[in-house]
Amino acid sequence: MATIRSFVLVSGDPESLNRGAAAVFERLQQEIRSFGLQNEISVTMTGDVGRHDALPLVIVYPEAVIYGPVTPDKVPLLVEEHLYKGRIVAELQASTRELSGRIAWLSARKGTLPAEQRIVLRRAGLIDPEDIEDYILHDGYEALGKALTLMSPGEVIEEITQSGLRGRGGAGFPTGSKWSYVAKVDNYPKYIICNADESEPGTFKDRLVLEGDPHSIIEAMSLAAYAVGASEGYIYIRGEYKLAQQRLAKATEQAKAMGFLGANIFGTDFSFNIHIHSGAGAYICGEETALIESVEGKRGEPRARPPYPTTHGLWGKPTVINNVETLANIPAIISNGAAWFRGFGTQSSPGTKVYTILGNVNMTGLIEVPMGITLREVITIYAKGMKNGATFKLAQTGGSSGSIIPASLQDTPMDFDSFSRASVSLGSGALLICDEDTCVVDLARVLLNFFRQECCGKCTPCRIGTQRAYEILTNLAEGTAQLSDLDYLQKLSESLAQYSNCGLGQTAGVPIRDILKYFRAEVEAHVRLKICPAGACLMKVQQV
Repeated sequence: MATIRSFVLVSGDPESLNRGAAAVFERLQQEIRSFGLQNEISVTMTGDVGRHDALPLVIVYPEAVIYGPVTPDKVPLLVEEHLYKGRIVAELQASTRELSGRIAWLSARKGTLPAEQRIVLRRAGLIDPEDIEDYILHDGYEALGKALTLMSPGEVIEEITQSGLRGRGGAGFPTGSKWSYVAKVDNYPKYIICNADESEPGTFKDRLVLEGDPHSIIEAMSLAAYAVGASEGYIYIRGEYKLAQQRLAKATEQAKAMGFLGANIFGTDFSFNIHIHSGAGAYICGEETALIESVEGKRGEPRARPPYPTTHGLWGKPTVINNVETLANIPAIISNGAAWFRGFGTQSSPGTKVYTILGNVNMTGLIEVPMGITLREVITIYAKGMKNGATFKLAQTGGSSGSIIPASLQDTPMDFDSFSRASVSLGSGALLICDEDTCVVDLARVLLNFFRQECCGKCTPCRIGTQRAYEILTNLAEGTAQLSDLDYLQKLSESLAQYSNCGLGQTAGVPIRDILKYFRAEVEAHVRLKICPAGACLMKVQQV
């Protein structure tokens, strides 16, 4: 059999599909067969490559040549010239001024980005997400087979515990501990829930996993179920992720047909089934107890805690809830061992972290790097510096619920403990990089507007506090606020953190806290001088 010498990736995100990516994919297969190259060239549909100016894109690896936009009539030329004769077709190439995180990774495979390590995303973009055999060829379901035939449930939990894996949804809770709590409870049935309700603004890492490697989540949930004694699982997925839902549905059917889901998996007594539950667009349902309420058919509102889902979760039964990125680490840990996983990251935060890079930088996109990397390294190495040589002013880490950090903290290692000591939240891993033209008042106002819109209304501190904070920030932006309003904002921030019922309200005050802590002079300028030093907010008076 011939050796595969080239991998051809066709962008398969919703916009690419709208522009005819499926027809391009089919034509590529036809032309490759016509030249007798089907055993030498692998053609795969991939997920969102993070770039939308030249869709559909066709990426040829190992050369990392990017063609686009590609239409079916251009495919014969591409195949004959590049794949058959080995000559790059310059007239079909897409501009490489703004490489995406995915394309940047292809370059990284050639050594240009040596710091990137991929565990969660190791298959995304390299396999056909709709072909279970392709997943199996890349070590798929190997970890599940190993666990079911060679390890006890307790040994699986111990391996995850020893690995030091902590929840990648933002809280950083030890995954092994969460599993052990559920395993110890003698109350059945038990449930596994994958929180795929990725509604944090600026975050799209989970979507890349779900679209590019859906079987990894099925395998991970099965491993979790075996470890804690669960027989049923749910994937609660954001309603807008239509392509991810389709691929997950197809993946579950393929897994059942191959015997990796359902009864007596791998010929053992272990049985497990997965259901896909689509959310309806509520940000609050990313909170685990509100998510449970939604699965049960109720209004998505947080529950009072305790009791916790580990003892009283879905339908009052013990439930493990892990987010997509956390679960995507599980098969690799079981296959390679806890010591291997601890070879990445820091001692207290082992492994890697997936970040989405946004804002005023030269390269936006998605990367997976070891825990402990600094913000300065991310901006310099992966984002290729600030756009137009601008000065870095601040970054918001972790989406809307994350922290606003100044330039003075850009050398703080990005791991759970280092960030915690600096009173900074790692959050979901979305990094919004801002230059000196960013107004901190306007940024906080936009964030509070989001929180007041997404508040479920259940508790008074959040329902009233977010609205009042937004009103004061609007007055600041318009130059009509008083100095006493800043003290009131500080108290609102503290009240939201102390008295809100769930994480939405508890983190809604973080932007206020941070701008008053790190950018007080700029905020006061809106009151004392009636100016916006950044010249970027709503103020009608003279700007500096």
